[in-house]
Amino acid sequence: MNIYIKLIIAYVKIGLFGFGGGYAMLSLIEREIVGSGWITSRMFTDIVAISQMTPGPIGINSATYIGYVATGESVLGSIAATLAVVLPSYMLVLYASNYILKHRDSVVVQGVFTGLRPVVVGLIASAALLLMNKDNFPDYTWSIALSVGAFCVVYFTKIHPIWVIIASGIAGLIIY
Repeated sequence: MNIYIKLIIAYVKIGLFGFGGGYAMLSLIEREIVGSGWITSRMFTDIVAISQMTPGPIGINSATYIGYVATGESVLGSIAATLAVVLPSYMLVLYASNYILKHRDSVVVQGVFTGLRPVVVGLIASAALLLMNKDNFPDYTWSIALSVGAFCVVYFTKIHPIWVIIASGIAGLIIY
């Protein structure tokens, strides 16, 4: 089967079942893309880091880059993967928004959303655990200290996350 078709099928699945946004879909992306052998686990980790630093949703940014790499540095691969990940959710939102607006006070609609919220939190937690690997934590002592430190600074202070990212980059340059 053609690499473009495989890429489109993989990203349509990701777009269709990737509830909760980019971080919630990371484990799904990793399973589909790294599992297919298009990129390595190390490359996936780097893509996640780059996608977090660039403007736009992480799922779309990663699709654009992985589409480019998986098809031998083809812009057409980037376009195909990006459209494939966006189109299913766009169509679902377009269709569902009319239904949800008409029935937003419905017990059924409220029940569905109440059930989806904890699942999204679980998927984001799964993504966090997925990223706790030797590529992101080469020296567990320093890596865990940086991770916990960054969490505490962002969670307990009013310091902007951009400053934490810059400081972490400098710390990584010094430590590693």
